[in-house]
Amino acid sequence: MEPLTEPQIRKAFVNCTQGEAKRLNVPRGLPDQPWENLDYFGWRDPQSQARGYLVADLGGTLTGIVLRAPESSVGHARKSLCTLCLTAHSGGVSLMVAPRAGKSGQRGNSVGTYICADLACSLYIRGKRDTGTSAMHETLTLDQRIQRLLVNLDAFVTRVRTQPA
Repeated sequence: MEPLTEPQIRKAFVNCTQGEAKRLNVPRGLPDQPWENLDYFGWRDPQSQARGYLVADLGGTLTGIVLRAPESSVGHARKSLCTLCLTAHSGGVSLMVAPRAGKSGQRGNSVGTYICADLACSLYIRGKRDTGTSAMHETLTLDQRIQRLLVNLDAFVTRVRTQPA
C-alpha cells in the first residue's frame, strides 16, 4: 500500500459524515507505518477500543470505513477465525459492524463481519505478527493469501457501500 496522509485518510470515509471524519482519531506517526507490508490501513481508536477504522485502495479508489465492535466482545479468549485474512486467533477476532453508506446507514442499517481485533490482517498473513495460537497449514503462496484478503475486503466494503433493495 502507498503511504497515506491524514487529509487522504479523512477524505476517504464513505459511511460517516464529513464532520465525523474530521473528528476521528488518526494515528500519529503515519510515515512510520509499515506501508510496504499493508494491504489496507486499519487501526483501533485509542480513546474508545470499541471503534475501529480501515482505509483501503480498492480498484484505484481510496475507501474508508468506520467500524464498531461491541464493548462486551473486546478481549474474549474464544478461538475464532478472521473472515478477511482467515487467520485463527484466541481472543483476537471481533465482530466489527459498519454502518452502511448513505441514507441507509443514516436509518441505522449496518453490515458486520469478524475481523482481526487489531485490524492487522496484512501483518498476520505475512508472518510479521503472531497470533499466539498454532497456525493452520496453508498451501497458498503469500501472493495468493494477499489476493484472498483483498477479495474478502472488497466484498465487505462493497456490502457497506451498496444500498439494500
